[in-house]
Amino acid sequence: MTNNPTLAPVTAPAATGWAYWLPSLLALLSAGLLWAGWPVHPAPLALLLLVAWVPYLLMEQRLTQSGASGWKVWRYGYLTLVLWNLLTTYWVSFSTLGGGIAAVVCNALMMSAALAAFYHTKKRFGPLLGYLSLPIYWIAFEQLHLHWFLTWPWLTLGNGFASANQLVQWYEYTGFLGGSVWLWAVNLLVFLSIKNSTLKVENEGATGLPDGQFLTFNSSFLIAALAATLLPIGLSLLIAIRHEEKGTTAEVLVIQPNVDPFLEKFEGTPRFIPHDQQLTRLLSLTEQNITPQTRLVLWPETSLDETYFESTIETYPKIQRIRSFLGQHPGLELVTGLTTVGQYGPDKDNASPTARFRDDLGYYDLFNAALHLGSATGPAGFYHKSRLVPGVEGVPPWLSMFVIDLGGSAGGLGSQPERSVYQTAQPALRVAPVICYESVYGDFVADYVAKGATLIGIITNDGWWSDSPGHAQHLQYATLRAIETRRDVARSANTGISAFINQKGEIVQQTGWWVQTTSRATVHLNTELTFYVRHGELIGPACQALAVLLLLGTATAAVVGRKRIADMA
Repeated sequence: MTNNPTLAPVTAPAATGWAYWLPSLLALLSAGLLWAGWPVHPAPLALLLLVAWVPYLLMEQRLTQSGASGWKVWRYGYLTLVLWNLLTTYWVSFSTLGGGIAAVVCNALMMSAALAAFYHTKKRFGPLLGYLSLPIYWIAFEQLHLHWFLTWPWLTLGNGFASANQLVQWYEYTGFLGGSVWLWAVNLLVFLSIKNSTLKVENEGATGLPDGQFLTFNSSFLIAALAATLLPIGLSLLIAIRHEEKGTTAEVLVIQPNVDPFLEKFEGTPRFIPHDQQLTRLLSLTEQNITPQTRLVLWPETSLDETYFESTIETYPKIQRIRSFLGQHPGLELVTGLTTVGQYGPDKDNASPTARFRDDLGYYDLFNAALHLGSATGPAGFYHKSRLVPGVEGVPPWLSMFVIDLGGSAGGLGSQPERSVYQTAQPALRVAPVICYESVYGDFVADYVAKGATLIGIITNDGWWSDSPGHAQHLQYATLRAIETRRDVARSANTGISAFINQKGEIVQQTGWWVQTTSRATVHLNTELTFYVRHGELIGPACQALAVLLLLGTATAAVVGRKRIADMA
């Protein structure tokens, strides 16, 4: 082989002292800033997200310039991601320890694919295209994470501003992926403003710190970073000031029965409350808190946990009890969660892909469902939860060992391709039945509104997560759905937190955690459609298209580069 000095591998001197630990400390700092800025920490801390990736970018630049291998760069990036996932979503393990560990480890692994793609694009095309590719790859992954079978968008970067949603009122135009764009833009501009961002410490003195000035800043990039921070905030505040609650009104009651899912709710638990008594509690809380003006009552997810065959729903004594109750209160309507069975008959061609088979039933699906009863005699309306929790409700057989219990019915459940909207007797009151985890998906909830929903009704059971940040994050994410669609939200949670949220994403009324209670409020029924609802998700698909082009270009450049090296050998 010809000895060509340009092909000699770069060998970095072994790092010692401060230099050795610096990449780990920067990875820890990025993870810590992402955690500190995430809901449900105090709202002002959300601004930390605008600089949270800067330590990672400094770390990646330092390692790359010192000749570190791609594998080493990836390892430190993965350390950042796994620590962030662990600090922010550790509570998943409260339901299932193995599943919680798998969620943290695997989600960080999937996220790291975007960082790996960024590294290779930067390596092939240089820093300009490299740094531009990072938000594109990341948001392309976030868009994928909203739609594939392992969907887990909890840590979509745009969700990070949920507790400080007064800063992102423009989500009505961009959706929450617009927050991801904003976060990456500011982080990159802050990083680029740092002139001496390599943090040179190879010749450090006895103190462990480099001599001279530690960091200096490029004023142009710093001004751009300040502008990229302040202009979106100013626009958001202007939108909030000008926004007025729109639509006619209706009185809604949400019930929080507070049945412990670990000990009381399900058959076989230590202090199981019989299903008849659970229904009595729901009816009593409703009876005690409705007024003549109440038009809608929400009961939580799987309030009726026994399995109900949809084709014979009216034959069940509990449904008859509810019908009788509604007959005593004309004008009152109910949306409740329950577990149902839908049958397709003996012909497999008529069944869904998730259908099971039993000789006595034929092909059938189990559903985590919502039921709308508009009166004592009107038709029953069903909606089947369609964003299924990975690892519990929608799980391939090869992943069954990692089942995670996040509430609702477990197993490979059925779903439906389209959203359903419940029309009530009050023409303006059209309810989007959003079940639990579905409220994390911006484009999914927007589909309900595009189909005519004027109120987002969330029914959920967050008790599985104990008193952790999980249930509080879930509530805060609902505020973003209110902003994106400019719809009021009524939220009924089994153990809390139940709430009412206005069209600006402000929580105007909420219950306590793990208490038996109710909440009643007058909601506005807006009929106007936001830009985001009318046009759907634009940012995610655009980033995916660009990511494909970048990956193709990077792969082509890698092949050409190897061929050139081979020709020179």
